[in-house]
Amino acid sequence: MSVHQLNTTQQADPVRQIKIHLAAANRLAVQDELDEGIDNHFTVAVPGQKDRYLILPFGFHWSEARASDMIMFNEAGETIEGNGVVELSAQCIHAPIHRITGANVVLHTHQTWAVALNMLKDNRLLPASQTAAFYHGLVAYDDTYTGTADFLSEGERLAAAIGDKKVLFMKNHGVLVVGDTVAQAYKRLYKLERVCRAQVLAMSTGKEIQLLSEEVIEAVKRPPSDDRHTRSGRDNLYFEAMMRVLDRDLPGYAD
Repeated sequence: MSVHQLNTTQQADPVRQIKIHLAAANRLAVQDELDEGIDNHFTVAVPGQKDRYLILPFGFHWSEARASDMIMFNEAGETIEGNGVVELSAQCIHAPIHRITGANVVLHTHQTWAVALNMLKDNRLLPASQTAAFYHGLVAYDDTYTGTADFLSEGERLAAAIGDKKVLFMKNHGVLVVGDTVAQAYKRLYKLERVCRAQVLAMSTGKEIQLLSEEVIEAVKRPPSDDRHTRSGRDNLYFEAMMRVLDRDLPGYAD
């Protein structure tokens, strides 16, 4: 079975498939310049298991991530399966967010353009482009940076901040994205960086930014009646294509 068939229902080992997608997402983050070497964190909840999460062990560069490297950990920070350890802030941020929000996938980065926007006193994402319109109503804001996440209470605070939204802007810090699948969450993270970059560049001109009307935003977000793909289908097509790019440029993630 091809690792790129995200829609298949014949997955003999869904955990193995998720590990492949998680490794691919780590490597894609390097290609898309969303990473900080060995820091920041991508996690996925293990299907059918409570308090079990998959992550690349601390100390691995994201460009070398492989499915076989992924470890399983719990909220106590214990490695349940695999070799390596979970970094403290990953444990303290991700595990509570998975538990409280029910998110399958949690991606947290300090990606450049999102951080640049979050360094501003007014860091709100503006619905000023077609792509930005898709984020309208999906973004929550944490305006109180409290330092590095060394306790589970910080993850619980961030979970309360994101609530039922899909993106959390963390002022003076970074961004956090949740999703149902790795494909959905990673596409959401990637497009978010492009939206932040476009907004920062537009703001740098010093000219007034033209916002979209609520009517246009709703029209953009509404799937066309003859759309040949669902939103999840589009997410899968995107991620399948990006894994093919990895196969060409940075192979080995599925090992």
